[in-house]
Amino acid sequence: MIFLRNVRLSFGARVLFGGIDWTITERSRIGLVGDNGTGKTTLLRAILGQVELDEGAVDIAGRRDRAVGYLPQDLVELDALPLMDFIKDRTAMGDLERSIRLCEEEISRQATPSAAILEQYENLLTVFRNRGGYGFEARTRQVLRGLGFREGDFGKACSDFSGGWKMRILLSVILLSDPAVMLLDEPTNHLDTESMEWLEGYLGNYPGTLITVSHDRTFLDRMVNQIVELADGKISVFKGGYTFYLAERERRREILEQERLRREGEIRRTWEFVERFRYKATKARQVQSRIKRLERLEVLEDPGAARAVTIRFPEAPRSGREVLTVRDLSKSYGPLEVFRDLRFSVTRGDRVALVGVNGSGKSTLTRILSGDEDPSSGIVELGLNVQIGFFSQESAENLDYERTAWEEVRDAGSRGTDQERRNLLGAFLFSGDDIHKPIRVLSGGEKSRLALLKLILQDTNLLILDEPTNHLDLKTKDLFQDALLQYAGSVIIVSHDRFFLDRMVNRVLEIRDGRLHEYAGNYSYFIEKRALEQAGESEGTGPLAGGTREPPPKEVRRLAAEERNRLSRARTSLKKEFSEVEGRIGTLEADKTAREEMLCDPAVLRNGDRARLLHGELRCIRTDLEKLYERWSDLGQRIEALEATSPASGPADGGPRNP
Repeated sequence: MIFLRNVRLSFGARVLFGGIDWTITERSRIGLVGDNGTGKTTLLRAILGQVELDEGAVDIAGRRDRAVGYLPQDLVELDALPLMDFIKDRTAMGDLERSIRLCEEEISRQATPSAAILEQYENLLTVFRNRGGYGFEARTRQVLRGLGFREGDFGKACSDFSGGWKMRILLSVILLSDPAVMLLDEPTNHLDTESMEWLEGYLGNYPGTLITVSHDRTFLDRMVNQIVELADGKISVFKGGYTFYLAERERRREILEQERLRREGEIRRTWEFVERFRYKATKARQVQSRIKRLERLEVLEDPGAARAVTIRFPEAPRSGREVLTVRDLSKSYGPLEVFRDLRFSVTRGDRVALVGVNGSGKSTLTRILSGDEDPSSGIVELGLNVQIGFFSQESAENLDYERTAWEEVRDAGSRGTDQERRNLLGAFLFSGDDIHKPIRVLSGGEKSRLALLKLILQDTNLLILDEPTNHLDLKTKDLFQDALLQYAGSVIIVSHDRFFLDRMVNRVLEIRDGRLHEYAGNYSYFIEKRALEQAGESEGTGPLAGGTREPPPKEVRRLAAEERNRLSRARTSLKKEFSEVEGRIGTLEADKTAREEMLCDPAVLRNGDRARLLHGELRCIRTDLEKLYERWSDLGQRIEALEATSPASGPADGGPRNP
């Protein structure tokens, strides 16, 4: 059990925790969420005992016996020890092995070993056995492989790994330590999708208490059964995964809105009674009673007052049907071959995910496609009127470091008012005086967000995006992803956000062992088909995509039929939603017309309350209509794209497609 009692913490005038009371039961699996800057990381560190609180206390029952594993969000420096030795030292297995060796040496020196040394030796062996010491190295290799390390990495010095791989090493130490409590701050930040899926499988069998901060919606939905939201210095608990939390939070907001409107109506009616009968002696007692009631009635804050700003890409100029064609593309760095003979094409409206394990060449390919790097061989051809927008982690280097964030955004693109640009800066977590800071003093994450914001303001019809959401919180990530779903151009994206890829893409290109494997579907479809391929390989039927052996004709027909059925189901679902949206638009347009006609009535205009109510309803209707029009347009484009897709245009099993 973990107890937080009246936890308070402030930094100057800013209140981070305003008296948090929270009991965390054993084996809880909690996702800690909240906007950037609300104090999620600080709260984890407070539980760990690394933060001095203004008031209150954090108590872990039986703390001495309760090991806590903590994965920080910030990059760490590691000792220059070989990887396996470092893990043994950090898990205390190294100290135990050294103690056993010292005992053995002492026993060998004594002609007749003493009872004390023999008892000590036996106790050490018992502890070693109980901690799984005899299988520890095999288990360590299993964990390291699951997190993406290769056999040749096991003897490499930890200090020689890059920052992301150092975080994986630290994560492996925590997993192998098997602590009673795990505090994981953004554990998926430096993992590829395969490593994330392995980690989810591993944590699924973890018997202790898990508290994690994550911007990965799929990870939260799979790993936790409780969401705790930190906002305004207080916590709110939601018993369910992240999807449940979103729905429940909206339900609570609607209840608060209904209560606010009811309260405002009660206050208004009470004031009307007081004003009407204030000077009437026979009503004096009732008037005083209502005045006292007014003193007790607080005006509730509008729960929708701080609605998020909407992000939109400019209308994409129309490109030719063939947007990009790749033929026999290869890339090597000296003797290191990254990939070879890649062949694929992108047509107008395609939304393509580029996936593969870390180091497979995804980022290299995006740089080649964007023209920022030359291939070793092969060609990349752009179609008619193609205008590329490219984002990578190096995009921040293209900013003018002598300018301010506001100056950089003000002069980017050709659309939008100054206020709209300020709203966008706010949506991307630049607020107040932050927008006037010189770019050179911004953090790496802030520079990346600014570079992404500049991209949104540009006129493009082909976006090539390499991990665009790495430095966005969940709210901003959702805003950006919604904008990308409405984008009318073509997209090639590298992302570890599986939930987004499922919503976004209609094709997946995987770079595996230097070759390209194509799958006509979203990310879930890719995972399912790849699992079938791997199962087929293990049964000796041969690889299904990009391999040297073709699947049997019966399997090809089965997969083609599956693909046709999948496309048919997708079309039916989209058309049903399209029809529902059209019906809703018709209803709202009729409501809008009716209210506009009412507002033309002089009798209605003379009734101030009635007129204000109608104006408010009209604003809500217009907002809803705008969203529905956008959804209607997006659904129409997706239906058109699906109807233009034929399973016969490429192998249904995901084999390479020729341009």
